Amino acid sequence: MGRRKNAIARIRLVPGSGKITINDRAVENYFPLETLRADVTKPFEVTNTLGKYDVVANVQGGGASGQAGAVRLGIARALSALDEEHRSPLRIHGLLTRDARMVERKKYGQRKARKRFQFSKR
Repeated sequence: MGRRKNAIARIRLVPGSGKITINDRAVENYFPLETLRADVTKPFEVTNTLGKYDVVANVQGGGASGQAGAVRLGIARALSALDEEHRSPLRIHGLLTRDARMVERKKYGQRKARKRFQFSKR
């Protein structure tokens, strides 16, 4: 299970050829940006397990960046649960840490969370 912003990902790792499926779609179709795909595969690169496991992920909520981060955290947690030796390289690269940053709420009397309406002296 991985979470980031408002996205929640449920991950299943299966020994295989390295195929990544997210919400019944290939990762290339689900995340068209290369940076997001690299974010998803980073735990495999850190642990030298690229191409050894197939990933089946269900992701809900959030946007593309949050969903990619949730899948990354879920994969990292699953890899550390499979083999305790993967834990330290994942920890060193910060892949097991849940990013707690959330969107700040909008305040009343303001345009957004911090942006205010234009001030007029007269």
